[in-house]
Amino acid sequence: MGMTLSLSEQNTTDVLIVGGGTMGLAIAIELALQGAKPTILTRNLEEAALYAAAGMLAPQAEQLSPGPMLDLCLASRALYPDWISKLAQLTGLDAGYWPCGILTPVYDDQNYPQPQVSPPTSPAPELSDSKNLAAHWLTGEALEQRQPGLSRKVKGAWWYPKDGQVDNRALAKVLLTAARELGIAIKTNTTATEFVTTNQKINGIVTNTGLWQAEQYVLASGAWSQSLVPIPVTPRKGQMLSLKLAPDQPRPLNQVIFAPDVYLVPRQSARIVIGATSEDVDFAPGNTAQGVQQLLNAAIAVCPALAELTIEEIWWGFRPLTPDEWPVLGQGAWDNLWLATGHYRNGILLAPITAYHISESVLKGQSVPSLTPFSYQRFS
Repeated sequence: MGMTLSLSEQNTTDVLIVGGGTMGLAIAIELALQGAKPTILTRNLEEAALYAAAGMLAPQAEQLSPGPMLDLCLASRALYPDWISKLAQLTGLDAGYWPCGILTPVYDDQNYPQPQVSPPTSPAPELSDSKNLAAHWLTGEALEQRQPGLSRKVKGAWWYPKDGQVDNRALAKVLLTAARELGIAIKTNTTATEFVTTNQKINGIVTNTGLWQAEQYVLASGAWSQSLVPIPVTPRKGQMLSLKLAPDQPRPLNQVIFAPDVYLVPRQSARIVIGATSEDVDFAPGNTAQGVQQLLNAAIAVCPALAELTIEEIWWGFRPLTPDEWPVLGQGAWDNLWLATGHYRNGILLAPITAYHISESVLKGQSVPSLTPFSYQRFS
């Protein structure tokens, strides 16, 4: 497009990042640590999926098929301890990282599920491969010891000791604090409406606060990404709730439970997060009675003791979904545009590796080879 807008010196920076959620913050932090001066433009920090997520780190429990997506998720999971440690050193804050493992129960009426990463043989007590994808099949006394109190309809469960969780809201606080400690400018109440382009380059971003310019641009606006570039990223609404234990109530869960129709995420505090619906309703806000009932029924069906707990909070959010449920990563349609969106259910899991790869791509001026399978061009 061709247009002329006024520009102040304050509206220029090295890298402009559109989106202040998990990806935008993580990428900005990594860029700043490498010496760049990024600026984040965000309409509303709290509308990001980061604030509505459960924080599961579940590449195995999600039953991802072997291939680039599983490899990316496993690599990011492996980065988590060092990434969290780095953020803690920057901020002095705890992000609630807990490699507690994840249990996936199997009900009486289900076929025996074989993990996607396992050999094509009959179910075995333990499965692993060269990527250290440990998976343990538990029944009877072994299951009761691992997780007492599951419903009688649970005939067994897969135990994934390498999976885990991070407290999404604690992580949000850590990321924001780290960004501010590093001097990253975060411009809130700023809505990006259009890229100003010439030939193969972006020259600026039109916003409600004026024109912003940079050498490089990163689009990390999640479910809202399609408003700026024609990529198939759409919102998928998820309703969630949390339960709270009374001071004298015993903790009913020892690890994350990832059931076929619900997941239960016990925090190290007295809180249990339950999620999530998956609704194709565009950006329709609010919780519904049906959605909340669906979650509660499914949660109590797998762990009856939850029926005695108090409802603490109910909320919803929008995940960025692509047709193949893989993220869109790497160089965009313009030479100085980088995409980091469409992470759907794995945004928090993929934050470390997305930050490393996108920041490396921005600084080198070319997409790293490992991002090729996630290019937007796969949809053309």
